[in-house]
Amino acid sequence: MDHNIDETDRRILRQLQTDTTPSLDSLAERVSLSRNACWRRIRRLEEAGVIRERVAHLDAARLGLGLSVLILIRAGAHDPSWLAKFQTVVAAMPEIQGAHRMTGELDYVLRVRVRDVADYDRFYKALISRVQMADISASFVMEDIKDTTALPI
Repeated sequence: MDHNIDETDRRILRQLQTDTTPSLDSLAERVSLSRNACWRRIRRLEEAGVIRERVAHLDAARLGLGLSVLILIRAGAHDPSWLAKFQTVVAAMPEIQGAHRMTGELDYVLRVRVRDVADYDRFYKALISRVQMADISASFVMEDIKDTTALPI
């Protein structure tokens, strides 16, 4: 799809990554397009799956979810049934914000958001009771130096 995205599309996407709340008229003006031309481009980008969703980014700490945890996992097995179970467990646990299959010595990295260490302990016990893992370790995030969803377009 990248070859169909021109500089005008990129200007629209850069604006939308920053803030989706401005009116269509305001956005069109910022990217030097008519309202209708801007709307058509946004619709095309949505239909192509370039724009997947428009969401609000919430302040986790203000919502009582002040602890961010990175969990490093070595799989309990390397077969399709283990992977299917792991994927089901990950999908069912709302504390997991991201799950990534990795190359190298680790198999998976999970990005988890919980209230505090006691809440992490509850989460940890629930996770290990649902799927067998060869090894699991966690690191608590002390400070978010950069945390963004914006892509470098």
